[in-house]
Amino acid sequence: GQLDTTCHAFVGESVVLPCSTSPPEELTLSKSMLYWQIGRKIVHFFQNGQDSLKAQDKHFHGRTSLFLDQMKHGNLSLKISNVQLGDDNEYICIYRQTEDHQTQKSKIKLSVSAPPTIEEPHSPSGQSQIPSGSPTDVLCLAMLPLSFLLLVPLGVWHL
Repeated sequence: GQLDTTCHAFVGESVVLPCSTSPPEELTLSKSMLYWQIGRKIVHFFQNGQDSLKAQDKHFHGRTSLFLDQMKHGNLSLKISNVQLGDDNEYICIYRQTEDHQTQKSKIKLSVSAPPTIEEPHSPSGQSQIPSGSPTDVLCLAMLPLSFLLLVPLGVWHL
């Protein structure tokens, strides 16, 4: 199978790997199974309307979550918090309805980089300025044409 999309994140950030049913439909979560995995490693598993994380790979323990309020509308995206260099991999999202055995699959590549180093100007008083900010959530958009359209008007401002 080919990659559906590629996401980029820096170490320490949170990233959302996109996955949704196609076409979008009302899902019966009590009759659904959702696997997020890397090869045979379970990153996140959901069945019978709830998370089932006993078989989850310990590297991801406590760092993954689904959008439970949006799942019934077909949003099967996975949020990974505190991204690590070891998270750089190809993820597979597998959704299966237990009654009709219909399976949908998508493949997402996560590319993780070390955080950029920020050169800080020295302030005249000799005190170092520490930028304040909270860890950011990075949403990986699978709609590439949309992001291209957004970048074009931004580029005009730099002329």
